Amino acid sequence: MKRTKSQDKTDHLKTLGKGGETSYVSDGPHSGILEVFPNNYPDRPYIVSIEFPEYTSLCPKTGQPDFATIVVEYIPDQHIVESKSFKLYMGAYRNHQSFMETIANTMLDHFVEALAPHWCRVKGLFSPRGATYLHVFAEHFKEDSPMIEQVRAAVSEWKQEAGRHKS
Repeated sequence: MKRTKSQDKTDHLKTLGKGGETSYVSDGPHSGILEVFPNNYPDRPYIVSIEFPEYTSLCPKTGQPDFATIVVEYIPDQHIVESKSFKLYMGAYRNHQSFMETIANTMLDHFVEALAPHWCRVKGLFSPRGATYLHVFAEHFKEDSPMIEQVRAAVSEWKQEAGRHKS
């Protein structure tokens, strides 16, 4: 089998494959942590789903840790998030104090800023506190996308399919 050179343009990425130690963010989460690379299929409305099951942050009132699984789903336009920078971004929340609703919406804002996707949804599936589950879903559509109808159809199908697979 003949190997071909990768189409992915990754030379500009700082956190992936440079060797040495990884530097972790300690000044809190921000969109600049998220590195992106060009989407090779910008005219195709496909969905990227990234799940981070080891999320932690701190309650702003008690200082107690909150745990969650964070799922980021998006239809890329020109850019895709690099997965190691995604992990570093999630780690930047470790000592961050904020309410769960604010966290999901802040993440959505950061992903929209970094990626400018056709569509993005952040799902914060927080572990129970006091026998109460809190799940926060924040969503964004790029309304001026020339593919908005295709994007809406893909998202609708994605959501229906996800609903069928719940136990």
